[in-house]
Amino acid sequence: MAEAADFQGTSPSPARRWRRRTTALLAGAPLLAGLVQLPAAGAAHADGKPPARADADAGPVAVAVDSLTPSAPTDGDTVTVSGTVTNNGKQAVTDAHVGLRVGPEVDTRSSVDSIAKESDDLQGSIAPEIENKYTEKFSKLVPGVAEHFNISVPADDLNLGEDGVYEFAVSLSGQTSAQPWEQILGIQRTFLPWQPGGADTKTKTTALWPLISTTHMAAETGPNEEQTPVLLNDDLAKEISPGGRLNQMLALGKDLDVTWVVDPDLLASVDAMTGSYRVRDGENTVAGTHQDVAKQWLADLQDAVADKEVVALPFADPDLASLAHNGTDVTGSLSQLKSATDVIEDTVGTILHVKPSTEFAWPVDGAVDRSIVKVATSAGADKVIARSDSLQEGNGLSYTPSAARPVGGGTTAVVADARLSTAFEGDLTKASSSTLAVQRFLAQSLGLGLQTGKQRSVVIAPQRMPSGSQARAMAEALRALQGSTWSESQKLGAAAAAKPDPDATTEVPGTSSYPSKLRRNELPRSAFEEIARTQGTLDNFQVVLSNPSRVVTPFGRALNREMSVSWRGRATEAESFRDGVKRYLDGLTGRVRLIDKSETKLSGRSATIPVTVQNNLVQDVGPLVLRLTSTNPTRLEIDGDRYEEQPISVSGGHSQSVKFPTSANANGRATVIAQLYTMDGRKYGEPVTFDVKVTEITATVMLVIGGGVLLLVLAGFRMYTQRKRAAARDAEKNGSDGSEAPQDPEDGPENPDGTEGRLKKESEAPPRAGDPEQPSDPTPNAATESTDPSGTGERVDR
Repeated sequence: MAEAADFQGTSPSPARRWRRRTTALLAGAPLLAGLVQLPAAGAAHADGKPPARADADAGPVAVAVDSLTPSAPTDGDTVTVSGTVTNNGKQAVTDAHVGLRVGPEVDTRSSVDSIAKESDDLQGSIAPEIENKYTEKFSKLVPGVAEHFNISVPADDLNLGEDGVYEFAVSLSGQTSAQPWEQILGIQRTFLPWQPGGADTKTKTTALWPLISTTHMAAETGPNEEQTPVLLNDDLAKEISPGGRLNQMLALGKDLDVTWVVDPDLLASVDAMTGSYRVRDGENTVAGTHQDVAKQWLADLQDAVADKEVVALPFADPDLASLAHNGTDVTGSLSQLKSATDVIEDTVGTILHVKPSTEFAWPVDGAVDRSIVKVATSAGADKVIARSDSLQEGNGLSYTPSAARPVGGGTTAVVADARLSTAFEGDLTKASSSTLAVQRFLAQSLGLGLQTGKQRSVVIAPQRMPSGSQARAMAEALRALQGSTWSESQKLGAAAAAKPDPDATTEVPGTSSYPSKLRRNELPRSAFEEIARTQGTLDNFQVVLSNPSRVVTPFGRALNREMSVSWRGRATEAESFRDGVKRYLDGLTGRVRLIDKSETKLSGRSATIPVTVQNNLVQDVGPLVLRLTSTNPTRLEIDGDRYEEQPISVSGGHSQSVKFPTSANANGRATVIAQLYTMDGRKYGEPVTFDVKVTEITATVMLVIGGGVLLLVLAGFRMYTQRKRAAARDAEKNGSDGSEAPQDPEDGPENPDGTEGRLKKESEAPPRAGDPEQPSDPTPNAATESTDPSGTGERVDR
């Protein structure tokens, strides 16, 4: 921001102006005295006497301020400074001492930045030491050895003037054998915010406390009824265990007056760990063992947020900028954001037992342009957390305006202060780095408050995933700020609803203004295209399932995770995760498939062809439509047409066959294709193609068989007519006298044609005396031959 960086107010009171001028004159008196003595000093140097300070930017001795308490002193306090001095030179330093120096009031926020940037520069202006009694002496500093110091001084003896921010420095003075005169050999500058009395108007400050992590859960779940979740690794257990990053964030945040910003995915992942879960171990999974840690962390979090404001981001914290720049023209991408938003309340409410605010969107680093704001509000949010280095003031304001800005369309941009929000980035593992960050943060906060007598709302939006050391520094600074005389805490919702400053900018920058550094780390268009393809496969799969929620829920959340901000700077890991989700889904859909078939032979004009569908899922599938298509219907028809369709449902873990009637019109090979379809006509799975070889009986053979049957019929008819004629002649011969011949009692029953008794008499002569007895010959018993035409061939299942 332009002049929003400055402290000066627009209308300070006359009394304050008088005090400031008086203090400046008193503080400047020693400096004027020093200036008067400069020529003498120069002459002394010409005579071999030492200069006032070293020539290098940073001296040979490193001064580290590890602790400064209290961070914001008031009347009656004693300021204690501790740290180390380390001789990094090649020569020993003798007659050394550590002293304290208080510079003039720092009257602009940009000056705070400049001083902090050159905090160990010996070439800059250096204030005189305070009284000699507030020093610590060292007879000798050996090269490479760090010496500890601890100095306490009453705040009243620091000669601080009116309310403001003061430069505060710790220096090491001494001499070396090469330069045997006292000189400043090292210095470390920091700041003392000073406002012993209560401020007339306190700044309302909102601090966001983010609980966000990377993606930890896989799309894979167990086949059991509980669908045992699978974690990608054990990193989350480390984060929530004592000493872990998220464990520290929770322990530090519970005693602060902050607005909690949570990712529902993190809560769902930890909640999944409270029961039975598994962890990826190469190609296999092993049982998870951190249930107690997960339960304790969630219980502590529930207590911490019970009476606090909780803002919930969309599930898995989707990358709004990547979506706006690379995904909006990919079909279905905005729907993914909508689905990630729809599950917020159920997830957070169920796990934390609080009703979260879902009206805020938070782009990466608060960097916004018009396309990002449009996407951010497309899923229902009407407030966008931006940052002042993105939504910059362009109208020359001399102060930092309140956070809330109406940007059109019913959308409010909540503009976080960039200096306060970025104060704890970088490596803060060293105590000295952390202390300097805390003092700089407090200096910026007080400086902002002193700019004007207007009450303003300020928002602090730090990095999404602070390290443990960054979190500790943040907590220390917020504790000091919340106990200060110039600031009071405020919820984010109240900051967004505060009356906007009419002079603040409300113009959202164009897409070209988006930082190139951030753009380089965005998810590419190809990522959104792959997400869309996976979603299409999922849509096709779920319609055939009897219990689609077992698949839709885990894969829907996995697709949300594919859009997460946490993939920024980890392109390889992001691609691997997307590929893993796709492979697992393809594997599931492949468990419902057609069984391959080899070549089938038909030895008649018609037959049925069975096609089998296998379901290796644990749940039933169907109804599906199975279509069998002949690529050569002139040779082979499927139920009298080119193709035939039949519905099919298959129980979990079973196979089911469907029989299709076919008819052959000519000999040869015909190719058929089996394909599954969903009920709405979309192809499901891969087709199965196989050949059907038609070996129909030839016409010549059929003629021979037909001729043989005809001859048999004719021969039978001839025999029948001959017998009938013979019987008629016998009847005419025996009955020509007009009387019926008497029947012999030994004769058998007469046949209808009158021939059987006479034939028997003629064939049976009375036995003669002495002839041996002969058994009677058996009567022939030949079945009557059928004259019906032969039936058609039976249909043979293949």
